Amino acid sequence: MADGVTIRQRGMGFFRVATIATAMLVSACAGVVPRGAPPGRQPPPVDRPVPTRPAPVTPGLPQDDSRHRVALLVPLTGTNARVGQSLANATQLALLDTKSEAVRITNYDTARGAAAAAQAAIRDGNRLILGPLLAEDVRAVAPIARAARVPVLSFSNDTDVAGDGAFVMGYTPAQSIDRVVEHARRSGVTQFAGLIPTGLYGQRASTSFLRAVEDAGGQVVSLQTFDRNPRSISAAITKLSATSPYQAVLIADGVQTAAGAVPVLRRSEGGRTARVLGTELWNADSGVGGNAALNGAWYASVSNDLYRQYAGKYRARFGSAPYRLSSMGYDAVLLTVRIARDWRVGSVFPMSRLTDNDGFAGLDGPFRFGRDGIAERALEVNEVRGGSTVTVSEAPKAFGR
Repeated sequence: MADGVTIRQRGMGFFRVATIATAMLVSACAGVVPRGAPPGRQPPPVDRPVPTRPAPVTPGLPQDDSRHRVALLVPLTGTNARVGQSLANATQLALLDTKSEAVRITNYDTARGAAAAAQAAIRDGNRLILGPLLAEDVRAVAPIARAARVPVLSFSNDTDVAGDGAFVMGYTPAQSIDRVVEHARRSGVTQFAGLIPTGLYGQRASTSFLRAVEDAGGQVVSLQTFDRNPRSISAAITKLSATSPYQAVLIADGVQTAAGAVPVLRRSEGGRTARVLGTELWNADSGVGGNAALNGAWYASVSNDLYRQYAGKYRARFGSAPYRLSSMGYDAVLLTVRIARDWRVGSVFPMSRLTDNDGFAGLDGPFRFGRDGIAERALEVNEVRGGSTVTVSEAPKAFGR
């Protein structure tokens, strides 16, 4: 899938933040002139309340002159509702953790139409959109938001939807492949092979893999495609073994596909000792460390150190585990709160701040947006080892100038 999450297309502490509206009733007393008052003395003037007309009722949400209006566009109904709700919960948790009273987030359901959700968000006065989740929804929302000068911070990883006011926060295959290939090359690997699924994701992974190996000074000796079924994968592995020897093989698919392919690979002539490499899809699978078939495999991902703390707080508050990608919702709020310090309420969002060279800090580590609107992330390399994952190459702590 273009978005790289297991969904179907279609779609620190806790603090209570409350808004209190107080109504005041003012009464006036009329003065009375007593009998027998000296002649010629006038009674004091009487202040009478001036009748006022009530403010007209207008469509949309009440105006908020003290907080920044931010819209969250995610699927809250339908097949992807649980993912969307996890993102919504994450934004709420971020507001609580930051104790921010400068930002107000309103949720809009994209499952009922992403374009309609964007139009409603703009009518309500929102100056920034967080989301949507799916690339097709970003395509529907972006022109509407652009016309209103409202930036879109999407959770998609489809780089094709980035640019001209739309930003991509998702974990992209190009960055994860480049990072794990770089680590493999520094570890002595010179000859690489690739198992690539058919489809759009595979095409992008293939292009990224070839470029990454070339840039690292290695060589791709074989690149085979497969359909997502055991027979096709076995055939692709047989073709790999018929070519030159290879020291590492990228399996550009999810954990389950890779785990099914590795036993076949180990029985083949060329794959018995090859190091298995994975992509960013592996980080979204909480069971990757416990998959014995992948023991010894390397994959690049965002850091999980802060995420583990976040996941514990999330469970305590919402009674369930978060989706891994919900951290993007949390980090989007951290970014917004930081920029809000210098953003005048009611004014256009300062889009130029999104491309600050130093970037932003989040649960997933440092990230920054390039001029192309794509989030560049500091990634670590993990190894599947003994029922868990171990970091074998740490992520950079920050971006240099």
